[in-house]
Amino acid sequence: MNFINESILEYSLKKSNKESDILKKLRKETNQKVLHPRMLTSPLQGRLLSLISKLIRPKKILEIGTYTGYGTLCLSEGLDSNGTIHTIEVNEELIDFQNKFFNQSDKKNQIIQHVGNALNLIKKISGPFDIVFLDADKGNYINYFELISPKIKKGGLLISDNVLWSGKVLEKTDKDDLDTQVIKKFNSLLQKNKTFETVLLPIRDGLSLSRKI
Repeated sequence: MNFINESILEYSLKKSNKESDILKKLRKETNQKVLHPRMLTSPLQGRLLSLISKLIRPKKILEIGTYTGYGTLCLSEGLDSNGTIHTIEVNEELIDFQNKFFNQSDKKNQIIQHVGNALNLIKKISGPFDIVFLDADKGNYINYFELISPKIKKGGLLISDNVLWSGKVLEKTDKDDLDTQVIKKFNSLLQKNKTFETVLLPIRDGLSLSRKI
């Protein structure tokens, strides 16, 4: 769900820097060949991730939820020359697809892929992280936060995707809808947490930026 008029979104995209040819091909093939292409980071959102990364010049990024790697490549654009991005994906069937595009990137040697359960893998990846991008299963958002918040450096940034959850955060939640329940609690947790300052942006399906104080 988009929360801004489609014409405004289109205008915004036209007046923003363009995605690279690699990203354009990745987006096209994701829509053609991969299930649930709606999970793909949008081009406008991707330009925002890229710009944030370029402003921070991170030495270490953690991405939870690689999918086909669009967000990974966007975030990698701002990496320090010696920086790395660790990206976690539970679905091993997507690894070959990711590598097809990662190998075309000039940051290919700075991308470290991890396959498996993120709750286990996060414990094994050392910080501190300049940026953490959270875009995985929503039911574990609070569990992920508890694991990653101590590993984010002071002044570092947590970026959380899908925090408006197709507008369900505004509705009465069914007792069986655990994902929506968790997203609502997660948003409140970020807003009340005294170690982070947060702004929630109504971009696409909602994007929270939380800076560690």
